[in-house]
Amino acid sequence: MGKEKAGFLTPKAISNRIKCKGLQKLRWYCQMCQKQCRDENGFKCHCMSESHQRQLLIAGENPRAFNDFFSNEFRNEFLNLLKRRFGTKRVHNNVVYNEYISFKEHIHMNSTKWLTLTQFTKWLGREGYCKVDETEKGWFIQYIDRDPLTLQRQKELEKQKAKEKDDDERQARAIEDMVKRGQEAGCSNDSQPEFTELKRDGDEKVAFNMQASTLSGEKSTKVTLTKTPDLLGKRKQPSTTQKQTKKKSALDEIMAAEEKKKKVSLRTENWLHAGIVVKVITKRLGEKYFKKKGVIKEVIDKFTAVVKMIESGEKLKLDQMHVETVLPAIGRKVTIVNGGYRGNTATMEAVDTKSFSATVKICAGPLDGRLVEQIKYEDISKKYEPT
Repeated sequence: MGKEKAGFLTPKAISNRIKCKGLQKLRWYCQMCQKQCRDENGFKCHCMSESHQRQLLIAGENPRAFNDFFSNEFRNEFLNLLKRRFGTKRVHNNVVYNEYISFKEHIHMNSTKWLTLTQFTKWLGREGYCKVDETEKGWFIQYIDRDPLTLQRQKELEKQKAKEKDDDERQARAIEDMVKRGQEAGCSNDSQPEFTELKRDGDEKVAFNMQASTLSGEKSTKVTLTKTPDLLGKRKQPSTTQKQTKKKSALDEIMAAEEKKKKVSLRTENWLHAGIVVKVITKRLGEKYFKKKGVIKEVIDKFTAVVKMIESGEKLKLDQMHVETVLPAIGRKVTIVNGGYRGNTATMEAVDTKSFSATVKICAGPLDGRLVEQIKYEDISKKYEPT
């Protein structure tokens, strides 16, 4: 009689199940039949079996197709593991391979067109799948992510960083301009008093007229003092020419300071005006309207307007933060939308790309012919002129 098969719960049966569950010798694995043998004798018996011979006959009809299929599967699974597990980090190729073969039913390299892991690593570098470099510790690979969504996300991040950098530069320039204006205004207002010689002339009353001039008006204080003989005298009056020269220069300084204050103090947060051309800068409405130009037909409130698109003629209700001003060509008309000259129509004279400003000439109203320099891009917009 033959030997009875070991029971299900016997130590030998349990040991056999444990051995089959884990990873075994790769050289005793048949990729064509997807069968793992536990030793050399078992692998030899499997190769002599009828099922294995039939599988070899099928593969012998078109061996290149089977080889390419296993090679493509091995490459795809290896790259998916590299992308999912390590991303775009630089890692040793043997680390990735050991993690890949830990899965029992993986595609074995002896069934592919690559004989060694080094040969497969060099092929990845030549085909552009990974960045490959050789060191004293071996070959290192770094996955190159060419996913369209990833590339688009990287472009958006780069655009966002460039925009934030431009905003920071503009804010820094605005702060510098404010500091300069404050220093100039402080220098014009800090007038040093001039003292003259006091001549004593006898026992009399001396009247001092002390005036403190400001930008809003003049305050005068008159003080009458009775002097003793030792402290009597009167001030030496300055010449008429000096008075006129000093008053004229002070007036010019006050006018210049008032002009600068007018430009700064009259700025508001809202700049929407009817009849100007604006550009849509939000992607929430889709690519159909992104970077397209329109005309503001109506301003509903301070920060909302009805915009009619120039190309399609459709009307949209947009917030101020979703549009930006448009600069015309030299010689075309613009509308000043913010600052001391808000609401005036002007002509574009010049553009300074370094300071993000322009020079315009007012062409209508009581200020006709006045030249306004260093006006920011965001304070002017192209005036719509129907053709």
